[in-house]
Amino acid sequence: MLSWDKTPALATIRQCRAWVEIDLPALQHNVQQLTRHIGPQTALMAVVKADAYGHGAIAIAQAALAAGAQWLGVATVPEGVELREAGLTAPILIMGAVNSREEVDAIAHWRLQPTLVSPKQALVFSEALGAGAASLPVHLKIDTGMSRLGFDWQQAAEFVQFVQRLPHLHIHSVYSHLATADAPDPTIMRQQHQRYEAVLAQVDALGITLPKRHLANSAATLADAHLHYDMVRVGLALYGLYPAEHLRSRLDLRPVMQVKARITHLKEIQPGTGVSYGHTFVADRPMRLAVVGIGYADGVPRALSNRINVLVNGRSAPQIGNITMDQLMIDVTQIPHLQEGSVVTLLGQDGGQRITADHWAELTHTISWEILCGFKHRLPRITTDHSGSPLARSESREWRDRS
Repeated sequence: MLSWDKTPALATIRQCRAWVEIDLPALQHNVQQLTRHIGPQTALMAVVKADAYGHGAIAIAQAALAAGAQWLGVATVPEGVELREAGLTAPILIMGAVNSREEVDAIAHWRLQPTLVSPKQALVFSEALGAGAASLPVHLKIDTGMSRLGFDWQQAAEFVQFVQRLPHLHIHSVYSHLATADAPDPTIMRQQHQRYEAVLAQVDALGITLPKRHLANSAATLADAHLHYDMVRVGLALYGLYPAEHLRSRLDLRPVMQVKARITHLKEIQPGTGVSYGHTFVADRPMRLAVVGIGYADGVPRALSNRINVLVNGRSAPQIGNITMDQLMIDVTQIPHLQEGSVVTLLGQDGGQRITADHWAELTHTISWEILCGFKHRLPRITTDHSGSPLARSESREWRDRS
């Protein structure tokens, strides 16, 4: 387990108007569930792009590796460099496309592993590395139906041969990405799987040995063991959320993120009083209103205005009026013993009740991935133990900027 000096974190959390709590034991539980599910023959790549889906990339990567993950996946070169600067030595795959010589230099220097999606891009890498360069592991991405990054699967053999002949490059994997693995109907997923199998057969016929073959995202990892191959790339499930309702029974996953804020003001309002911009809520009775120090600039979608409940002292309270940039209002008429500074749970558990990112996603017609990634970095990330006690404040951008 990771350990930190607890004293600074305790002082910090008392000063926060709002924050994101990260339960590292829950994350490690999820990693252990996933590694048992895929078995020892398959490596687990912890996808920590987008600052680990808003959870804090460095702390998440450290905890995931300690629990059994073997690889890390990011989208960009700066994301990979950040992990290397933090002292992480595990293999890191850059899953986005890289085209500039400057990025090639950074990849080579920081021992990152790039994704190649075209012959032109492969040439950039080979030429930029130059004479005397060590062989760079590269991963070739094949488009089997996602129609995003990747070389057309029907010409994949030619692409593999082309890269194999280039100096300074070593093919470490040929991989693809599934577009509909979270759908109850597996038809398209099976078609992509068949295309990927055809590509692998062509590569095998060329006499090329691949250290890694990988296809599965979180949904595919939960859905079908035939998709696991040598490695799975797991994002959402790592953070304790299920990619689809029909996959919930596959593993016991625990949400890693909670979002909390403090009541900054309490007031009484009378019938007929409008609340917030536009008066989209008007009191129909005497009410006690609490102002909470979090808003859409922090990642609470304005589209949730008048549509969600929050948890206070183990009880549910409706949010009222339009959510503003830095604040929102809740009706606490029925909740006694509140004061300024009382903690409000927007996402997470308080008592026997829980609010999830899935619920917010359903209300806003989006996906839970977007909800998690939406919490801005003026909310510090606080890692906690099982009891919810703070262990440490992560080095979020807000706190780095202040130092």
